Amino acid sequence: MRETKVFSKNSTYQKFEVLKTNRNKRYRYNEFLVEGVRSLNEAVKNKWNIKSFIYDRNNLSGWAKEMIANVKTDENFCLTAELMNDLSNKDDTSELMAIIEMREDKLENVPLSENPFIVLFDRPSNKGNLGTMIRSCDALGADMLIITGHSIDLYDPDVVVSAMGSFFNMPVIRIADNNDLFMYLNKLKEQYPNFLTVGTTAHKQNPIYSADLTVPLMLMMGNETMGLNKAYKEYCDLLCTIPMSEKSYASSFNVSCAASILMYEITRQRGIK
Repeated sequence: MRETKVFSKNSTYQKFEVLKTNRNKRYRYNEFLVEGVRSLNEAVKNKWNIKSFIYDRNNLSGWAKEMIANVKTDENFCLTAELMNDLSNKDDTSELMAIIEMREDKLENVPLSENPFIVLFDRPSNKGNLGTMIRSCDALGADMLIITGHSIDLYDPDVVVSAMGSFFNMPVIRIADNNDLFMYLNKLKEQYPNFLTVGTTAHKQNPIYSADLTVPLMLMMGNETMGLNKAYKEYCDLLCTIPMSEKSYASSFNVSCAASILMYEITRQRGIK
């Protein structure tokens, strides 16, 4: 495997930096930068395309050496310890980073289970919330997470880190056009006659535990500030809420917290396996 040595903040190093910090450049290259043992292990396990590894050859553990030796890449980059420290987002500099190819956004490419459970997050605006949503979807058995509209960047390093490895295990599809989503939902309703679209609202409506969530369904979560898009609300078969204490000052939950509660109720009704 070809290895290129980088001793200064030249154009090669500057590409690594923009993959970390510049959303437009990430999409131009169709690549993103990843660090962290858990994330890299999951990326390899789930067969993401690792384009390059970045490392300081003088500071590699047995795990990192094995990863470099066994994972096929196009080109690897050997940096100085100082450059690795500058590039890493961690207080304790990562020994190994990777440039990974983005995956194509195609709903049809995601295989669904026998009893589909899909989650939609409408226009997420907080990196931590999106990362937590991905992690919760993974933990609670969702088939797929769909992100709609203008949102924060799925491939932002903070999103990847906050998902803690689940990023590479949970299929996440971005949809810009609502018509594409509705066409997909209509196909699902043809395939699964009892398919249910469940929207969420902060208003006191149907408590989530009163709904039959054992059927094939999509759970729609709204934007942190504006809630669920009006078009999605109107499309929903059912709007549900999480009952709250009458003595509570809080009027709503954080969206990722609410999603975790709602998803747990879905898996509880279906029987967690």
